[in-house]
Order: sequence, then C-alpha cells, then structure tokens
Amino acid sequence: MSETSAFDAAHAHCRSLEQALGRLRRESLGRIAEWGGRLAAALPAGSRLLAAGNGGSAAQAQHLTAELVGRYRHERPAYSAISLHAETSAMTAIGNDYGFDHVFARQVTAHGRPGDILMLLSTSGRSANLITAAVAGRTAGLRVWALTGPGPNPLGEAADEVLHIDGDTTATVQEAHLVAVHLLCEAFDAALPGPVAATVGRTAPHVVPVPGALS
Repeated sequence: MSETSAFDAAHAHCRSLEQALGRLRRESLGRIAEWGGRLAAALPAGSRLLAAGNGGSAAQAQHLTAELVGRYRHERPAYSAISLHAETSAMTAIGNDYGFDHVFARQVTAHGRPGDILMLLSTSGRSANLITAAVAGRTAGLRVWALTGPGPNPLGEAADEVLHIDGDTTATVQEAHLVAVHLLCEAFDAALPGPVAATVGRTAPHVVPVPGALS
C-alpha cells in the first residue's frame, strides 16, 4: 500500500468513527445514562454485573468490569463485576464437555441471581454463545443488556434491552463500544448514592504495611 493510500485509509477510518460517535451521541446517551443509574442502584445493594464477549468484545467487557471493581475517575467502593470469559478453566471445561455455545450460559446459571445484570457485548450481535447466555440470564431472573453493532440482530432480540452502535466496520463498532463503556462508567459514578471522593485521577489508596513483609 502506498503512503497516499495508507493516508486515505486512515482518513476514511477516522471519518467512519466520527460518524458512529455522532450517532451514539444523538441516539444513545439517554439509554447509557439510564443503565448507569440502574447499575448504581443495583450494585451497592448487593447485586452484581456479569459480562461477556468474544475476541475484542471480551476485552471491552473486561475493561468495564475492571472499572467497576477498581475505579473509573474518583475514589469509591469496589463493586462486584465479573467477566465470564476470563474464567479460563471454566470456559475450557464447559466448551469441552458441553460445546462452545454454552461457555457463558452455564456460568450465568451458576453465578447469576435475580436482580443481577448481565451485559453482553458483540459487534455482530450474532454470536451463538452470547445469545444462549442471554436466554439463560432471562430464565434465571437477571436483567440482560446487549451492546451490539447495527441492528436488528439476534442478540438484541434475545436481551431485555439493547444499545445498537451503527458503524461501517467491525473496528469502528468496537471503538465506539469503548466510548460507550466509558460513558456507562461516568453515568454509574454520577448516579451512585452518597458522596463520592472528590479526588480526581487515580491516586493510589493508602496501603498499610504488613509486619515482616519485604520492602
């Protein structure tokens, strides 16, 4: 590929992303704010978020759970959020014994309780293992949210609620999904009951040294 062709491809990619984010801003901010508010009501009350995806969407789902267990921008308590695809021994055992379509559904059945939220991410909205997980989640009494690419698609139809990202390519959808994940974290923190520490950034919490531990 020539330098000019590479530049044109990069320009087209950026333009596609700008268009996808524009649609996200116009069409989906209300739903993201609503989801953040519901998470802020559920997690402090003892419910948990279960999340899953395949490939790049697995990374996005794990990004979300890391922000909830850790913190996003301000200091706050840790909340229960689990990425099902990160349970590698369970994933491989279930895949080997029951088939890949069940690697998430069986974990949802094991860990999910009524009042929990199941977040499923897919750029295509057609991954069989996520659709099966959505059905298992609704059967178990979880609230199932899907974050997908253009709709309609089977995962969105299997979930209780769906947020579609309309992008030209898988890469564009995935990049917009990361923005949606960060916006969800913003909405979650803003809706949490009680005061949140005003310290901005990621200042490390005070650690009490263990007697006899090596420095």
